[in-house]
Amino acid sequence: MSFRPLHDRVVVRRVDEDTKTAGGIIIPDSAKEKPMQGEVLAVGPGARNEKGEIVPLDVKAGDLVLFGKWSGTEVKLDGDELLIMKESDIMGVLKSAKSARKAA
Repeated sequence: MSFRPLHDRVVVRRVDEDTKTAGGIIIPDSAKEKPMQGEVLAVGPGARNEKGEIVPLDVKAGDLVLFGKWSGTEVKLDGDELLIMKESDIMGVLKSAKSARKAA
């Protein structure tokens, strides 16, 4: 990817959730909501504080994060549908995406 976010912005790729409920019912694509979690692909250098110093972000590339339903701006880069959002739109880090892939 040839995109570098600025300031306190973060680039996130949504992670697909299960297509089946706990009871075994298959959810069709038309009834699915967009997932509210994703993998952080890139982060900006950070926001500036009152003194003009750059404060680094808490999230890093590879983190699996939870964000609000209407957070971020959807963009298409290199054929991928991505979200660009401010770090304040992220509610928290679930676990690293790498360990999530190993567990799956």
